[in-house]
Amino acid sequence: MNYYIEVIKKYAVFTGRARRSEYWYFVLFNFLAAIVVVFLGGLFNDRDQTLYRLYVLAMFLPALGVTIRRLHDIGKSGWWILFVLVPVVGAIFVIVWEATEGQPGSNKYGPNPKETANAQQPAPAPAAAPEPAKSVDSNETPAGTNN
Repeated sequence: MNYYIEVIKKYAVFTGRARRSEYWYFVLFNFLAAIVVVFLGGLFNDRDQTLYRLYVLAMFLPALGVTIRRLHDIGKSGWWILFVLVPVVGAIFVIVWEATEGQPGSNKYGPNPKETANAQQPAPAPAAAPEPAKSVDSNETPAGTNN
């Protein structure tokens, strides 16, 4: 759900790169939200699907932006999105590209978001060192004993 919200926050950002998880979680939650909107439209007797059309219109730029950023992650220009206009084959190629792992390291579109996300996570705290054993002086008697 966080990825969905992050994509909406980057409403019309077409620069940078998007991880596969960001893209596919957005697709998943967008699909689920569209189903909910259609269901709500049915409850309110929205026969011309105005509510759904408004949702699609509102999600057009975020979906376009995350798709372009996803293409940037594999080193392709955002203009490759137009390849979906080629019947059948174009959509298949774009889906394969969207599922392809991003280029490691930085490319001309920016730093690798996977490496950036890993660098921002705090390192796990080191395990506490065990306390050294206390030495007992031979002249001292342990507490609770009488000599």
